[in-house]
Amino acid sequence: MTTHLIIYFLFAIVVTSYFFSRKRALAYKTKIKGKETTLHSLPKYYGYYAAMWAGIPALILLLVWISFEGTVIDRVLIKAIPSSVDKTNISLVLNDIKLTASMPSLAEHSQETQKLASYYQELKAKSKNLKGILVLLIAIAGAYFGFVKTSPSFKARIRVERWIEFLLMGCSFIAIITTVGIVVSVLFESLVFFKAAAPMDFLFGTHWRPTATEPSFGAIPLFAGTLLISLIALTISIPIGLMAAIYLSEYANHRVRTIAKPLLELLAGIPTVVYGFFAVLTIAPFIRNTFSSIGLPASSESALAAGLVMGVMIIPFVSSLSDDVISAVPQYMRDGSLGLGATKSETIKQVILPAALPGVIGGILLAASRAIGETMIVVMAAGLAANLTANPLQAVTTVTVQIVALLTGDQEFDSPKTLVAFALALLLFVVTLVLNLFALRVVKKYREQYD
Repeated sequence: MTTHLIIYFLFAIVVTSYFFSRKRALAYKTKIKGKETTLHSLPKYYGYYAAMWAGIPALILLLVWISFEGTVIDRVLIKAIPSSVDKTNISLVLNDIKLTASMPSLAEHSQETQKLASYYQELKAKSKNLKGILVLLIAIAGAYFGFVKTSPSFKARIRVERWIEFLLMGCSFIAIITTVGIVVSVLFESLVFFKAAAPMDFLFGTHWRPTATEPSFGAIPLFAGTLLISLIALTISIPIGLMAAIYLSEYANHRVRTIAKPLLELLAGIPTVVYGFFAVLTIAPFIRNTFSSIGLPASSESALAAGLVMGVMIIPFVSSLSDDVISAVPQYMRDGSLGLGATKSETIKQVILPAALPGVIGGILLAASRAIGETMIVVMAAGLAANLTANPLQAVTTVTVQIVALLTGDQEFDSPKTLVAFALALLLFVVTLVLNLFALRVVKKYREQYD
């Protein structure tokens, strides 16, 4: 029984259990000898309760089975491999068996491999059948349990809301678990890298040549390039985005706002590769020709070109969030400031912006994270050269670009030149974490002053 067929049957059982339990709850409301039975909850909650018992345990079993099915079958298959077969590289042996099972017409495989392929197909067939039987049996048992529990005194609404509370709690933990998983995986690979390379050379080295005959893994040029491009981008996006938000929320009329805000937010929907083309074909030649005409040499790939285009790209991240936060400031605060004799500009500077500061900082942080993590624009406009320079007219590279370059293609994950990508990711994570903590501290300080 295929997984799709199991899901269809499971859906049918869930819907059926809902309607039968709801129908039974409605039957209790019929008048018997002139008296009407009072239900604790609405009839729909009894249906929800039965549907949850029919669907959730069976769905959990199905997901667990799918997750571990391949591993269990591989282990059983390994035990069935005879001792005459070379098990030096067991993964290649398993791949050969699975290939033979998927294409049994191939004649070049040995007789032992063909027998193991047949055994593998039998294991998969038994697993599919057993999976379908167990999942459907648990669904039917859950539906029956929910149906039997339907009674006037049963507190179905409380039980359903408790299920939903656990579901919401699980959803809230997904982000935490994902973050922990990312940090643990990156940290583990980084520790493997630091066994082959000195941490001090990585943190404070000024030469980045990971693929050279004598490699050097100094990360300072990468972070200097990341910082340079991000600063240029934020220098463009923060003033323009904030001023646009103030205009749209405080000065623009309704007609202008309804037209200008969607047009401004369209910038966030343009693919980054399009920005990269724009930087390469328009901005980079303009910068090179302009500065060359005044005697300043400029590279065809420069941090200034990447930063300018990236700054335009992240303007909506600042303006949209800031506009929403500024618009959410209560109107009575504006009226009170104006009533005390303050001008509109003074009200914006001394009342509205302090009240909206946490949201504005959040938009700036989002823009900064977007700038630090951008890759395509940097590849096309700033290049791959790891130069340690503060000159925005020179070619530089960023951490994310080097991570992509190191992990592109067939790589050996036991080599320092590949594992250094995880060390860069870990260091970038720590840097962004420190920036976020600093920003939260600033927000807390100004919020206390405003309160």
